[in-house]
Amino acid sequence: MDINPDAELDTSQVSDDRGSGGGYGGGGGGLGGRVAIGGGGVSIVGLIIYLVLSQLGGGSLPAGFDPGVPSQGSSSANGGEIGQNCHFGRDVKTDADCEVVPIVNSIQNYWTTEFAQRGSKYQPAVTHVFSQSTNTGCGPATADVGPFYCPADKNVYIDLSFYQELQTRFGAKGGPFARAYVLAHEYGHHVQDLIGTSRTVKAGVTGATSGSVRLELQADCYAGVWANHAQQTTTASGKPLVENVSQADVAAAVDTAARIGDDYIQSKIGGQQVDQSQFTHGSSAQREKWLTTGLRTGDPTQCDTFSKNANLG
Repeated sequence: MDINPDAELDTSQVSDDRGSGGGYGGGGGGLGGRVAIGGGGVSIVGLIIYLVLSQLGGGSLPAGFDPGVPSQGSSSANGGEIGQNCHFGRDVKTDADCEVVPIVNSIQNYWTTEFAQRGSKYQPAVTHVFSQSTNTGCGPATADVGPFYCPADKNVYIDLSFYQELQTRFGAKGGPFARAYVLAHEYGHHVQDLIGTSRTVKAGVTGATSGSVRLELQADCYAGVWANHAQQTTTASGKPLVENVSQADVAAAVDTAARIGDDYIQSKIGGQQVDQSQFTHGSSAQREKWLTTGLRTGDPTQCDTFSKNANLG
């Protein structure tokens, strides 16, 4: 996958919060997994990582964390290095962090078009890039929670070091399309929030067929839908954003989905027996299935994981 070097980038969709003092307690510290429970946030891996590591004796909740009281989160983008350095697609070659901008632009271009075709208006979400820790409308979080979406402030949050962790800790192949899948999954949660799906899911309920698992699998499917249309997304002036998506790119994204299944994390990362009663995101096979469903069909109506007749895989 390539980013069109001539594409002009809209950095207003990305806020670089690194070094802004937005963290709590100076970063690091305990696990931030509970932002995905009481605070209402939804993470691509966070809750199951928290459960596995807490059972192994790792870390505690961040000091002062209260899942029932939203923190003061930012809802508008600021400058930072990304705002200063990332103006065109070609800037990705000199500053790898710039990659987040065209990917977010592409994802939101697709959903803006999709909503309009269905007679609705898409509400853009800002992606906040942070380092180690951050405050959000869903409460404070550390990088341990992984990338996540906060419905309280309708923003996406990511510490870019997660991409490296996917390869070193989870053994994923990595690559630009795999990284894009991670962001597209979180924007899938934003879509669920906008259309009201996420409000039908009861927080804190786990299990192989729980609402949490269905929500995550649908977000995977929505990510695949974007991926199907990625090469048709454009800048405001009509220039393509994403180019040359290969089968190897697709395979890397599917591989990433498999590496963050509940069963894989429990057994391979946590060294435990697989316990389906603790599933919150779906098995590796399920995540592969629903990402592939979106990729193959390019149709969000094929992502109904909440149907009584839905075969979750």
